[in-house]
Amino acid sequence: MKIGSFDFSLRELSGAMGDFGTLLPLAIGYIAVCGLNPAGLLVTMGIANIVTGIVYRLPMPIEPMKVLAVVAIAQGWSPSLIYASGFGMGLIWIVFALTGFMSYIAKITPKAVIRGIQVSLGIMLALEALKMLSNWWILGAISLLIIIILRENRYAPAAVVLVLLGIGIMFLRGELTQVAAMGFSIPPLTFFKPLEIWEAMLLAGFAQIPLTATNAVISTSSLIKTYFPDRQVSEQRLSLNMGLMNLAFPFFGGMPLCHGAGGLAGQYYFGARTGGANILEGTLEIIMGVLLATSIAGIFALFPLAIIGAMMLMVGFEMVKFARDVPRNWEISVLALTVAISVLTNMALGFLLGSLLYYILLYLLKPDQKQG
Repeated sequence: MKIGSFDFSLRELSGAMGDFGTLLPLAIGYIAVCGLNPAGLLVTMGIANIVTGIVYRLPMPIEPMKVLAVVAIAQGWSPSLIYASGFGMGLIWIVFALTGFMSYIAKITPKAVIRGIQVSLGIMLALEALKMLSNWWILGAISLLIIIILRENRYAPAAVVLVLLGIGIMFLRGELTQVAAMGFSIPPLTFFKPLEIWEAMLLAGFAQIPLTATNAVISTSSLIKTYFPDRQVSEQRLSLNMGLMNLAFPFFGGMPLCHGAGGLAGQYYFGARTGGANILEGTLEIIMGVLLATSIAGIFALFPLAIIGAMMLMVGFEMVKFARDVPRNWEISVLALTVAISVLTNMALGFLLGSLLYYILLYLLKPDQKQG
C-alpha cells in the first residue's frame, strides 16, 4: 500500500527488519543486565523511528550507541547512569550541529577514508555474523539460501520470511510457552543525577564520540547520497537528530541512540526504499514495548542467532562492495590502511591515520590537487 511518498509493503517491512542484528543483542543486555525498562527502551526507539521516517521520507536507521552499550552491559551500569550518558551525548551532538563542526569534519574527510570506514564495518559485521552462524550452521545455510532467493521478492521478502521462520522454530521447541501473557505497560518517567553525566562521559561517552562521528554521521550521510542521490541528508542534520533524541528520551526510559551506516545498508539490502520502513519498524517497537514489556527480553534471547547471523553476513558483504568506488591508484593504500587499523584497533584511529596518510600522499604525489 502506498500513501503519498510512503510505501507500506512487505518489502518495506522486510527492510525495517534488516538492521535487527545490531539491535537485539544490545537491547537484551540493556534490559537483562542493566535493568532498563523494556517499555521505555522500545517505545522511545519506536517514536524516533516514526518521526525520522515522516520527516525524511527515507529509511533512516535508529540504533543503540555501541561503545556505550557494550561498556554499560559489561560493567553493569545502573539505569540512571545509562540515562545520564544519553543526555550527555545529546548535549555533545547538539553543540556539534549548531556550530557546524560535523559539516567541517565531513568536508575535509577523504572519500577513500569514508569508504574505508564502511568496508571496515562490513568486515566487522561479517566476523560477528560468523560467530552467530557457528551456533547452528545448517539453519544458517538455509537462511542464506532464503536471502539469496527471496531478497527481491515482493510477496515473500527474505527478512519477513526469516523472522517468521525464527518464530516458528521457537514455537516447535516449545520456547514460546515461556513467554508471559501480554500486558499493558507505558514508559516510566526516569531521572538521573547531574554528576552522573560526567561520570558516564568519562567511562565511555568520550570514547563513543569518534565512532559516532565516523559511522553514524559521516558514513551514514555518504551512504544516503549513494542510495538516494536526490534526497541527501547533511551531517549537520544527522548530528541534530541525535542531539534532540538523546536530550529527550532519557527522561522516558530511552537508551542512547544514534544512526549508523550498517543499519542503513541492512535496511536497503532487504528492501527499504521509503520512510514507510521506519514507520513500520517504529509501530512494531511501540506495540512490543506496550504489550510485551514483561516478555520481550526473553523473546529476543530465544530467537535463533543463526538467522540473525545470516542477515548480518549478507549486509557485511554489501558494505564491503563500497571499496569499488575508490580509484585504483594511490588512494587504495589509504583505504587499506583505514580498514586495517579500524578492524585491528578501532574506527577512530583508522579514521585519523587514514586521513593523515591521504593528505601526506596528496602533498607528495599531487600537490596541485585540493580536497573539496
